[in-house]
Amino acid sequence: MASVIPRAIRRLVKSQRDNLRAALRSRPQSKADYDARFQMSLREWLIHHQQDVIFDKCSWMGVRAIKNPLDAWVYQEIIFEVKPDVIVEIGSYEGGGTLFLAHLLELMGKGTVISIDIDRSRYAVQHDRIIAITGDSASDEVLEQVARLCEGKSVLALHDGDHSRTQVLRDLEAYSKFVSVNSYLIVEDGIVDLFDPRDGLGLPHDGPLAAVEEFLKKNPHFVVDPDRERYILTYSPRGFLRRIE
Repeated sequence: MASVIPRAIRRLVKSQRDNLRAALRSRPQSKADYDARFQMSLREWLIHHQQDVIFDKCSWMGVRAIKNPLDAWVYQEIIFEVKPDVIVEIGSYEGGGTLFLAHLLELMGKGTVISIDIDRSRYAVQHDRIIAITGDSASDEVLEQVARLCEGKSVLALHDGDHSRTQVLRDLEAYSKFVSVNSYLIVEDGIVDLFDPRDGLGLPHDGPLAAVEEFLKKNPHFVVDPDRERYILTYSPRGFLRRIE
């Protein structure tokens, strides 16, 4: 009998989640509909956003942008404060996030986005402030190009490439040297390390957050800026790294 109770509880929890997801998909028409939405936990919101929103319903100026909108708001705050000459973006996919960064720089009247991606088959943007480099972010050829473009300039870097711990750590070590003092190295999607793969948001292996923790042990000139997570719903836990020296 004891083994039946946990299964019954799991069925109840699944039923409640299914009902919640159905309510989220429907258009709210009454206060009760909104009340049902407000009952969800932060964890449930993140899973909902990952499964039902981010891949199909997030875009910037008509181009798909696979970003948490609260993180994107923080990006514009950081970019305005730092006013970088160069933003190095590792991983662009279709380019919505890249275009977002370029438009922010355009509003300020300065700066260039260096977009690095190994695959341009889905990339669909062009802008005078974007320089696209195609290749492995960790290759000597790509790093040499980035070094030339960043020489003598203030730099902010954003990592949204391969999410395996090994590759992220490799990129952090390689690109951190370009980041200016008082600027940021932003590591996206560490959220996957805080979820189980069965949630639809986790990965079966260590990811960006694990890489960040290892990177910080060896690089004391970078510190986590917790204020950048003040909206709580972030895809980048401990991922806003400020260079202090």
